[in-house]
Amino acid sequence: MSELQLATPETQALVHIKADAVLLDIEGTISPISFVRDTLFPYSRDRLEGFVSDNFMSPIVQDILAQAKALAGGSDAVSALLGWQARDVKAPPLKKLQGLIWESGYRSGALRSTIFSDALRAVKQWNSEGLPLYIYSSGSVQAQQLFFEFSATGDLRPLFSEFFDTDVGPKTEPSSYLRISEHIGTRPARIVYFSDNPKELEAARSADLQTVHVVKDETPHNPDFPEISDYCSVAVRR
Repeated sequence: MSELQLATPETQALVHIKADAVLLDIEGTISPISFVRDTLFPYSRDRLEGFVSDNFMSPIVQDILAQAKALAGGSDAVSALLGWQARDVKAPPLKKLQGLIWESGYRSGALRSTIFSDALRAVKQWNSEGLPLYIYSSGSVQAQQLFFEFSATGDLRPLFSEFFDTDVGPKTEPSSYLRISEHIGTRPARIVYFSDNPKELEAARSADLQTVHVVKDETPHNPDFPEISDYCSVAVRR
């Protein structure tokens, strides 16, 4: 039974949640979609072939290429990676390679991630109140950690207890959320998941997590889930 309650308009539509852990998506949820779409993706797309060529003998890159070739059914690995990137396919080898490319950009100062100001206030408050915070994103764990380390507001990694990527499973499958629940030692019903993607929210809800639909920027409304457009309108308490 979910313990999330959505107040009426008379009470300012404040979302009240009782939870022991907060699980958050990144793109469109705590960071603008435009940062990933218009900054990160073009950065990796323009450098993918050159990065592979320059680092071809690296064991990490060799492993990524082997994974890509196997996933593509024996096709050329680089062509497969470029095709997946053009179609925004959440292929694990691509996500790992993008993480390596973005790392060079972050460390050179060419990239600085952005986070919604209201989301930043919320995660800082939840952290200060002792709520453990977790990230679950289709981007690799490495890419997630870089995102928070090199944010425009400083290193935010200490705010989060752990990071999860699609190694635990696809974000649209309930079993992925159950694995996270087991790993962090918290019952599914006591975890609240924030995302802009209704398919992910449906999977999380099927696993008995509480869910909140974050409606920012281009995200359309969805009547199936409690939603917020400002993190100031949500209260999470144990």
